[in-house]
Parts: sequence; structure tokens; C-alpha cells
Amino acid sequence: MAMHEGRAALVLTGGGARAAYQVGVLSAIRELRGARAGNPFPILCGTSAGAINAAALASHVVDFNRAVKHIERIWRNLHVDQVYRVDAPALLGSGLHWGSALFGGWLLRQTPRSLLDNAPLRVLLERVLDFHAIDQSIKRGELYALSVTASGYSSGESLAFFQGSLDIHPWRREQRMGVRTQLQLEHLMASSALPFVFPAVKIHREYFGDGSMRQLAPVSPAIHLGAERILVIGAGRTAEEGRQRAERYPSPAQIAGHALSSIFLDTLAVDLERLARINDTLGLLDPAQRRAAGMPLRQIETLVIQPSQRLDTIAGRHGGSLPRLLRTVLRGLGTMRREGSTLLSYLLFEPGFTRALIELGYHDAMARRAELKAFLRIV
Repeated sequence: MAMHEGRAALVLTGGGARAAYQVGVLSAIRELRGARAGNPFPILCGTSAGAINAAALASHVVDFNRAVKHIERIWRNLHVDQVYRVDAPALLGSGLHWGSALFGGWLLRQTPRSLLDNAPLRVLLERVLDFHAIDQSIKRGELYALSVTASGYSSGESLAFFQGSLDIHPWRREQRMGVRTQLQLEHLMASSALPFVFPAVKIHREYFGDGSMRQLAPVSPAIHLGAERILVIGAGRTAEEGRQRAERYPSPAQIAGHALSSIFLDTLAVDLERLARINDTLGLLDPAQRRAAGMPLRQIETLVIQPSQRLDTIAGRHGGSLPRLLRTVLRGLGTMRREGSTLLSYLLFEPGFTRALIELGYHDAMARRAELKAFLRIV
């Protein structure tokens, strides 16, 4: 594909604590860019924890290097109690609430909201994000667009809430749409509301949950927002281990981890495969032929960076860093077993794990420095 400038987009996927990996890749990009000024990604798109990282970048978009350092400092020193409550009243209260709902909900009409209370995350984001700065950066042309994806529990639609240049138009496709809005903290809380784990968030007339749910086309918002080059930083896994004999029934943690992996990881590969096919087809036609055929599509340059190691395996080595009471609760679900470490990897907001992921992301990106420099147009 011919190299041209084009407007670059950064797409950050979801994955709870796994999103620390993205920070390592961003740190490598910061190093490769050196002292270059400006924002290399005028379009920022995020989902779930990736939406939080995208918003943090947008908050300091005038100084990309400073923004990355700021985000990395937060992730390197993050603890679970800054994301969700792990005190005894919160954990035991949640257990009692769910137990009473399961056994007496028909009588008491109780509806549990979530397993964990992520009120601390709201406090953290209120402290570190500046939505006014995002708005000003867009008005000054330093940022073209920021989008945050969430999933509607009533409509079943995937909504990309975006804030950006006035020449961007909303869009609608099957089960997904782009909605112009003034992005606020509620959009990030909704986008990162892991199903069952964190409470849904009401925006206007509908409750929303994690944006990775029913997100059939994770790269689509960036394209609709005008991107011609897209860097995708995932937080996925490498190939699954081969089929093995199961000696015991899967634990709740194993089932939950499998479900979350399906939500967070599987649709990205399908969407990228579809984009590659479209690029290949368009590559067979020159621009004049496309216009004559009435094809408004354009080729999109893409680069995807994903973990070279299994993040659940890394999580298994750091599970002991969780607070004792939380470990006890998670052990009851089977989370502390080897087969339950996938769920653990989404919840393990502790320095040992996040720093290991940051280092992995940095080394994975540096291993592909030639591709990254070409994508970033670094000579």
C-alpha cells in the first residue's frame, strides 16, 4: 500500500486491568517519537478500560509525551481499592445482597446491581481527567475526535459516543451507531462497566454497560470519524492451549473468564479480517475505477499490536498481591486456580501485574519498531 500521511487514529480496546498493556505500547511510541511536538493521533477511540486511556490521552493531547508519562505513572501505582471497594462491608454486603436476591428475590423484589462497587474509580477519574481541556483541544484543532463506545442494555445497540470536529456526521449501521455528544465521566463509567462485575450507568433514557459487549466492529468508529491510518492496541491473548481432558466441572471463574474473553477479544480479530479483505479488494482498483463503480470506500492502513504472551498466565503469578479478603472471595469462585486466571486478569489492578503488562507492551512495540516508525512517519 502506498505510504501517505492521512489522518491517524488510535484504537484502544477493552479488558479491565489488561489495558495496562496499552500503556507500555504508548511508552514505546513516546520513545520512538523523541522530542517531536504535536499529537500523532488526531482521532482517539476507546472501549471499556481503553476508553479511559483514550480520554486520558485526550485530556493532555497538547503534549503527547507528557500525557503518556502521566498515564503510565497512574497505572504503575494503581491498586484495586482505587478501582473498586475491597473493604469488608462492601464485599460481604455484596455477597449477602446476591444471596438474598437468589433465594428470596421473588418475595423481596431485590435486584442486585453488581458484584463489585466501582465508586473509587469515579473518584480517581474525576481527579485525573479534564473534560474541559478535551473540548478546548477540539476547538483549537489539536484533536479531531474522541469516541467512547458503550452498549445499551435495552436497545442492544453499540453506541459510539463521540465529540469532535463539526464536519463529522453521526452514523447508523445494523446494531451500531455514532452519536455526537459532550463526553462526560458518565460515558467512561458506562463504557467500562464490566457485565455483572460493575453497575450499569444510565445515560439519558437507557442503561449502558461495557462497550465491548455486542461491539461487532471495534474499528468502525475510527473509520466513520475519518481515519485513513489506524493503530490498534489490543489486550488479547495468544492462541489457546490445545484441548485437554477436563477432570472437574468448570468453576464460575473459568466460565466467567471465558465469557469475558469472548466479549473483549473475539470481535476484534473478525473486524480486522474483514477490513483486510476490503483493503485487498480495493487494492485491485485504482481511484478512477472506484469512482466509476460508485464505490465510496477507501483503503485503510492498519497496524495491530497485541500481547506476545498470555496475560492470564502473568496474572496467575501476581494473584497473591490482592487484599486477603478479596482473595478469599475470589478463591471461592475458583479465580485463584490456574483455570480461573482469565477472570483474575481483568480484575487484578495491582502494581505487580500492571507493571509486568506495561513492560510487555513496551517490549512488544519495540520488537516492531520499524513498522511503528513507518506508521508514525518517523524518518
